[in-house]
Amino acid sequence: MHTNLPSHAADAAQVFERAAELFGLLSSPLRLRIVGELCRGELNVGQLQERIGATQSNMSQHLSVLYRAGVVARRRDGAQVHYRISHTGVSAICREVCIDIAIRDGLD
Repeated sequence: MHTNLPSHAADAAQVFERAAELFGLLSSPLRLRIVGELCRGELNVGQLQERIGATQSNMSQHLSVLYRAGVVARRRDGAQVHYRISHTGVSAICREVCIDIAIRDGLD
C-alpha cells in the first residue's frame, strides 16, 4: 500500500506535527461551521453571522485564526470583507467527516 507519506522519519514526523496542528485548529465547532458554510461559496462576515448566529466579535476572532492558518482567504470590497476556503484539503476533510457522522447518527 502506497501512502505518499515521506519515508524519512524526520520528514514524516513533521507531516504528522502539521496535521495535528490543523486538526487542533478544526477542533472548534464554530470553526467547523464556518468552514462548512464557506464550502458552499464565498460569504461576507455579516452573511456568516446570520447563518451561524455568532457574535461579530466571536466570528471575527475565529475567522482571524482560520485566516492566519491559511485555511481561508479574504478580500475586501468597500467596507465588506469576504471569506472563502483557500485550503481545499480542509474542506474535503470536513465534508467527509461530517457526512460520515450524519449518516452514522441518522442525522441526514
